[in-house]
Amino acid sequence: MNRDVEILAPAGSMECLRAAVAAGADAIYLGGTKFGARAYAQNLSEEDLVQAIEYVHIHGRKIYMTVNTLLKDRELNELYAYLLPYYKAGLDGVIVQDIGAVKFIGEYFPEMPVHASTQMTITNTLGADFLKRYGITRVVPARELSLKEIRDMKKQTGLEMECFVHGALCYCYSGQCLLSSMIGGRSGNRGQCAQPCRLPYQTEGKKPADLMSLKDLCTIDILPELIDAGIDSFKIEGRMKSPYYVAAIVKAYREALDKYWDDPEGYEFDQKLMDNLLKVSHRRYHTGFYFGKSGEQVYESSSYIRDYDIVGVVRDYNEETKVATIEQRNRLFEGDTVEVLTPVGDYYEIQMNDMKDEKDEKIDVANKAQMIFKVKIDKPVKVNDMLIKCKEANS
Repeated sequence: MNRDVEILAPAGSMECLRAAVAAGADAIYLGGTKFGARAYAQNLSEEDLVQAIEYVHIHGRKIYMTVNTLLKDRELNELYAYLLPYYKAGLDGVIVQDIGAVKFIGEYFPEMPVHASTQMTITNTLGADFLKRYGITRVVPARELSLKEIRDMKKQTGLEMECFVHGALCYCYSGQCLLSSMIGGRSGNRGQCAQPCRLPYQTEGKKPADLMSLKDLCTIDILPELIDAGIDSFKIEGRMKSPYYVAAIVKAYREALDKYWDDPEGYEFDQKLMDNLLKVSHRRYHTGFYFGKSGEQVYESSSYIRDYDIVGVVRDYNEETKVATIEQRNRLFEGDTVEVLTPVGDYYEIQMNDMKDEKDEKIDVANKAQMIFKVKIDKPVKVNDMLIKCKEANS
């Protein structure tokens, strides 16, 4: 049994990356300015990505970069100069879809670990074994595989298995979508998916309905089964998500996994962790194809469930005066009750009392985007702790 299961977090920005590291992610995956399947994320510039590699390594974590679009010949000629600075900075691996890119990277960056993207649609052991011959060290299997099929692939190839455990799912086979390109001229295989599967469609004169919108994947209550299947890396989807989303999801899976390793035989799932995941913006949850089920995955609505908002981020805390400096994220009123999301420990409630602006003048509301304000909090908070507010509780 592998005690070194990796929690792999997404990062669409430096703020998300820092949130993932603080929440306990073992590794981060992100995109650069080219060749990534999330062209509309806040992908990092070359300078920022090199700094991200340094930041992650200082904290003893790993970082992988997505090169997971299909490339044309002229783009392969650009790949060497694009990857070189990250290779020199110590990038821990690249996630690749294009077979030509796999061969290219193997020739020009022989020391760089290459991971097969889920968009390669690896559905069987022979496919994984074929990639192994070309230097692939890790496979992200097609999302449609069951745990039994993943276990067999791991056993027969010896390759590392990186599998999605949480987040949004594509309707098409392992991300191989042509619908976005056909309808809107934005190819998902070139990083520009317009998510047409989330739109309502009408058939045979019936009322328009969300016929292709899938539920979100959530496996936090079946982690022992995932570990038993030999999965090496628990991958969280969400490079377009907020720092709050990344921090909350990583924290929950970190706590569940640590609790399991403390006592594998006596492990019992803590429902509190699922309760915390329900506070994050999500569609209805499902365990995907891991148990071979498929018919229950279509969601009757493409809408998100958003019961909580992030309202602030702690920028400083004075232990003598017990005054916290907060950067606003959503409107917050004097007297509001909020919860503190901190990397270590349970969520806990505090009340917004004695709110003041930067000039130390009393205020009743923090309603300007990213304004800095101060509030007295008796229980110490840490820099980058996040404040979240239930929409109903303070309405």
